[in-house]
Amino acid sequence: MSLIFANKVALITGGARGIGRATALKLSNAGCDIAIVYYNSSDEAKSLVEEIKKLGRRAVAIQANVADHQSVKDMFLIFREHFTRLDFLVSNAASGVLKPAMNMSTKHWRWCLETNALALNHLASEGRSMMPSGSRIIALSSLGASRAIPNYAFIGASKAALEALVRSLSLELATDGISVNTVSAGVVDTDALKHFPNREQLLDEYQAHALSDRPLAPADVADAVYLLCLPEAAMIKGHTLFVDAGYSVVG
Repeated sequence: MSLIFANKVALITGGARGIGRATALKLSNAGCDIAIVYYNSSDEAKSLVEEIKKLGRRAVAIQANVADHQSVKDMFLIFREHFTRLDFLVSNAASGVLKPAMNMSTKHWRWCLETNALALNHLASEGRSMMPSGSRIIALSSLGASRAIPNYAFIGASKAALEALVRSLSLELATDGISVNTVSAGVVDTDALKHFPNREQLLDEYQAHALSDRPLAPADVADAVYLLCLPEAAMIKGHTLFVDAGYSVVG
């Protein structure tokens, strides 16, 4: 792979594991310096930083709670100690509660919405001043934004809010030359999926309808983020790109 992103800098939330980790490796292999933002995964984040440094890139791990605006502000103070620009902002961190909607509380709602949707606004507002024209903001969503998935009600609603926010931010940041898009992933077998009580059922149903003979991997989603960062994607704005092996078409 050519170093098409040499001298570029990416910040990836939830970057220590799963899709975030795959994205960090994809971008760093293309020449990007990386800031890994994590909440609990300290060991994984530090290990990934060392792996990226071995590629000859700069890398740093920063702990933050993206749902908390002050924590995001503090995160960017540390980020600015290492980098002077931000070219690719990838909002990947997510959380939530897996319960039926009727069993959820206001606290659960706020948790999902603040972590999965409002965080993007915090990140964009704090990172905007460091982002030159041509920069990209990419948020990670899921099929639950538009489909009913058991025990996924509040997370799905927060992802739908995230996609709506992406469209609005795309409009607001267009004058700065910043493109904002969403990558919506299908069923990816990550650590997060292990918390689903119906994990095996989800994987089996997905594979039965997907137009592919293999499961969806974190690297497949990272590839889509990479595509949206390319110069050739400059005119893609406010779009939701589905990476689900056709599941949303026929599933």
